[in-house]
Amino acid sequence: MTESFRRNITVYAGSADNLKQVYLDAAWMLGETLAKQGRTLVYGAGKTGLMGAVADGALASGGRTVGVISDGLNLPHLAHAGLSELEILPDIHARQARMTHLADGMIALPGGFGTFAELFEALTWAQLSLHNKPVGLLNVQGYFDPLVALIEEAIAENYIYAEHRRFFFVADDPATLLALLDGFTPFDGINRWMERP
Repeated sequence: MTESFRRNITVYAGSADNLKQVYLDAAWMLGETLAKQGRTLVYGAGKTGLMGAVADGALASGGRTVGVISDGLNLPHLAHAGLSELEILPDIHARQARMTHLADGMIALPGGFGTFAELFEALTWAQLSLHNKPVGLLNVQGYFDPLVALIEEAIAENYIYAEHRRFFFVADDPATLLALLDGFTPFDGINRWMERP
Protein backbone atom coordinates (compact mmCIF):
# COMPACT_ATOMS: atom_id res chain seq x y z
CA MET A 1 0.00 0.00 0.00
CA THR A 2 2.98 2.30 -0.47
CA GLU A 3 1.90 5.76 -1.57
CA SER A 4 -1.74 4.70 -1.48
CA PHE A 5 -4.53 7.22 -1.14
CA ARG A 6 -6.25 6.80 2.21
CA ARG A 7 -9.72 8.09 1.48
CA ASN A 8 -11.49 7.72 4.82
CA ILE A 9 -9.70 9.45 7.66
CA THR A 10 -10.99 8.98 11.19
CA VAL A 11 -10.19 11.97 13.37
CA TYR A 12 -10.04 11.98 17.16
CA ALA A 13 -10.32 15.44 18.69
CA GLY A 14 -11.12 17.34 21.83
CA SER A 15 -14.67 18.58 22.32
CA ALA A 16 -13.98 20.96 25.20
CA ASP A 17 -15.02 24.61 25.27
CA ASN A 18 -12.81 27.68 25.73
CA LEU A 19 -9.97 26.35 23.58
CA LYS A 20 -7.29 28.58 22.07
CA GLN A 21 -8.06 29.82 18.59
CA VAL A 22 -4.84 28.31 17.21
CA TYR A 23 -6.19 24.82 17.96
CA LEU A 24 -9.60 25.56 16.45
CA ASP A 25 -7.91 26.97 13.32
CA ALA A 26 -5.76 23.85 12.97
CA ALA A 27 -8.80 21.59 13.27
CA TRP A 28 -10.65 23.65 10.66
CA MET A 29 -7.62 23.44 8.36
CA LEU A 30 -7.48 19.66 8.72
CA GLY A 31 -11.15 19.38 7.77
CA GLU A 32 -10.65 21.76 4.87
CA THR A 33 -7.61 19.80 3.66
CA LEU A 34 -9.48 16.50 3.84
CA ALA A 35 -12.28 17.95 1.74
CA LYS A 36 -9.99 19.56 -0.83
CA GLN A 37 -8.09 16.30 -1.24
CA GLY A 38 -11.32 14.38 -1.82
CA ARG A 39 -11.17 12.45 1.44
CA THR A 40 -14.01 11.65 3.83
CA LEU A 41 -13.91 12.78 7.44
CA VAL A 42 -15.04 10.13 9.91
CA TYR A 43 -15.29 11.38 13.49
CA GLY A 44 -17.31 11.30 16.69
CA ALA A 45 -20.12 13.54 15.37
CA GLY A 46 -19.67 16.37 17.89
CA LYS A 47 -20.29 20.04 17.22
CA THR A 48 -18.23 21.51 20.06
CA GLY A 49 -14.51 22.20 20.39
CA LEU A 50 -12.10 20.80 17.83
CA MET A 51 -14.64 18.15 16.83
CA GLY A 52 -17.00 20.82 15.58
CA ALA A 53 -14.19 22.79 13.95
CA VAL A 54 -12.83 19.88 11.91
CA ALA A 55 -16.34 19.02 10.68
CA ASP A 56 -17.15 22.63 9.85
CA GLY A 57 -13.87 22.96 7.94
CA ALA A 58 -14.69 19.91 5.86
CA LEU A 59 -18.30 20.96 5.25
CA ALA A 60 -17.31 24.50 4.25
CA SER A 61 -15.18 23.04 1.46
CA GLY A 62 -17.85 20.62 0.27
CA GLY A 63 -16.38 17.57 1.95
CA ARG A 64 -18.15 14.41 3.01
CA THR A 65 -18.50 13.99 6.77
CA VAL A 66 -19.52 10.81 8.57
CA GLY A 67 -20.35 11.17 12.24
CA VAL A 68 -20.35 8.13 14.51
CA ILE A 69 -21.87 8.76 17.92
CA SER A 70 -23.02 6.67 20.86
CA ASP A 71 -26.66 6.87 21.87
CA GLY A 72 -25.87 8.48 25.20
CA LEU A 73 -24.00 11.37 23.52
CA ASN A 74 -26.56 11.96 20.77
CA LEU A 75 -27.86 15.16 22.37
CA PRO A 76 -28.79 18.42 20.61
CA HIS A 77 -26.13 20.46 22.43
CA LEU A 78 -23.38 17.92 21.58
CA ALA A 79 -24.17 16.32 18.21
CA HIS A 80 -23.52 18.09 14.90
CA ALA A 81 -26.75 18.46 12.94
CA GLY A 82 -25.26 19.22 9.53
CA LEU A 83 -23.23 16.14 8.67
CA SER A 84 -23.41 14.18 5.43
CA GLU A 85 -24.15 11.01 7.35
CA LEU A 86 -24.76 10.09 10.99
CA GLU A 87 -24.48 6.66 12.58
CA ILE A 88 -25.79 6.10 16.10
CA LEU A 89 -24.26 3.18 18.01
CA PRO A 90 -25.40 1.74 21.35
CA ASP A 91 -22.25 2.56 23.32
CA ILE A 92 -18.80 4.14 23.22
CA HIS A 93 -17.04 0.84 22.54
CA ALA A 94 -19.15 0.09 19.47
CA ARG A 95 -18.57 3.66 18.34
CA GLN A 96 -14.79 3.30 18.51
CA ALA A 97 -14.85 -0.04 16.70
CA ARG A 98 -17.01 1.43 13.95
CA MET A 99 -14.75 4.46 13.47
CA THR A 100 -11.74 2.14 13.20
CA HIS A 101 -13.57 -0.10 10.73
CA LEU A 102 -14.47 2.84 8.49
CA ALA A 103 -10.97 4.33 8.55
CA ASP A 104 -8.16 3.96 6.05
CA GLY A 105 -6.04 5.95 8.51
CA MET A 106 -6.50 7.83 11.78
CA ILE A 107 -5.44 11.28 12.96
CA ALA A 108 -5.47 12.61 16.51
CA LEU A 109 -5.88 16.31 17.07
CA PRO A 110 -5.20 17.76 20.52
CA GLY A 111 -7.68 16.61 23.12
CA GLY A 112 -8.16 15.16 26.57
CA PHE A 113 -8.98 11.78 28.10
CA GLY A 114 -11.36 10.73 25.32
CA THR A 115 -8.92 11.60 22.56
CA PHE A 116 -6.06 9.87 24.38
CA ALA A 117 -8.22 6.77 24.88
CA GLU A 118 -9.11 6.65 21.18
CA LEU A 119 -5.50 7.23 20.15
CA PHE A 120 -4.07 4.54 22.39
CA GLU A 121 -6.79 2.08 21.49
CA ALA A 122 -5.94 2.57 17.81
CA LEU A 123 -2.25 1.99 18.55
CA THR A 124 -2.98 -1.03 20.75
CA TRP A 125 -5.21 -2.57 18.10
CA ALA A 126 -2.40 -2.11 15.56
CA GLN A 127 -0.02 -3.83 17.98
CA LEU A 128 -2.49 -6.72 18.22
CA SER A 129 -2.82 -6.88 14.41
CA LEU A 130 -6.51 -6.01 14.62
CA HIS A 131 -5.84 -3.45 11.90
CA ASN A 132 -2.89 -2.34 9.76
CA LYS A 133 -3.80 1.31 9.40
CA PRO A 134 -1.47 4.21 10.18
CA VAL A 135 -2.07 6.75 12.92
CA GLY A 136 -1.07 10.40 12.76
CA LEU A 137 -0.67 13.08 15.42
CA LEU A 138 -1.36 16.62 14.23
CA ASN A 139 1.11 18.27 16.55
CA VAL A 140 -0.40 21.74 16.89
CA GLN A 141 1.83 24.06 18.92
CA GLY A 142 3.88 21.06 20.03
CA TYR A 143 0.88 19.71 21.96
CA PHE A 144 1.92 16.08 21.54
CA ASP A 145 5.64 16.59 22.27
CA PRO A 146 5.37 15.34 25.89
CA LEU A 147 3.32 12.32 24.79
CA VAL A 148 5.81 11.38 22.07
CA ALA A 149 8.63 11.78 24.58
CA LEU A 150 6.81 9.42 26.96
CA ILE A 151 6.40 6.83 24.20
CA GLU A 152 10.09 7.15 23.30
CA GLU A 153 10.94 6.60 26.97
CA ALA A 154 8.71 3.51 27.05
CA ILE A 155 10.57 2.19 24.00
CA ALA A 156 13.93 2.91 25.63
CA GLU A 157 12.80 1.03 28.75
CA ASN A 158 11.55 -1.94 26.66
CA TYR A 159 7.85 -1.51 27.43
CA ILE A 160 7.13 -0.96 23.73
CA TYR A 161 8.93 -2.75 20.91
CA ALA A 162 10.96 -0.35 18.80
CA GLU A 163 9.25 -1.38 15.54
CA HIS A 164 5.87 -0.36 16.95
CA ARG A 165 7.04 3.25 16.78
CA ARG A 166 6.38 2.86 13.06
CA PHE A 167 2.63 2.74 13.67
CA PHE A 168 2.34 6.50 14.03
CA PHE A 169 3.55 9.70 12.42
CA VAL A 170 3.85 13.22 13.77
CA ALA A 171 3.58 16.48 11.81
CA ASP A 172 2.32 20.00 12.44
CA ASP A 173 0.75 20.45 9.00
CA PRO A 174 -2.31 18.53 7.75
CA ALA A 175 -1.08 18.01 4.18
CA THR A 176 2.30 16.73 5.38
CA LEU A 177 0.67 14.37 7.87
CA LEU A 178 -1.75 12.98 5.28
CA ALA A 179 1.15 12.35 2.88
CA LEU A 180 2.91 10.40 5.63
CA LEU A 181 -0.21 8.29 6.20
CA ASP A 182 -0.48 7.63 2.46
CA GLY A 183 3.12 6.43 2.42
CA PHE A 184 2.68 3.94 5.27
CA THR A 185 3.39 0.31 4.44
CA PRO A 186 2.38 -2.48 6.86
CA PHE A 187 5.42 -4.37 8.02
CA ASP A 188 6.38 -7.90 9.05
CA GLY A 189 7.31 -8.86 12.59
CA ILE A 190 4.44 -6.92 14.11
CA ASN A 191 3.65 -9.80 16.46
CA ARG A 192 7.20 -10.44 17.71
CA TRP A 193 6.10 -9.37 21.19
CA MET A 194 3.43 -12.09 21.19
CA GLU A 195 5.58 -14.85 19.72
CA ARG A 196 8.64 -14.17 21.91
CA PRO A 197 11.08 -15.73 19.40
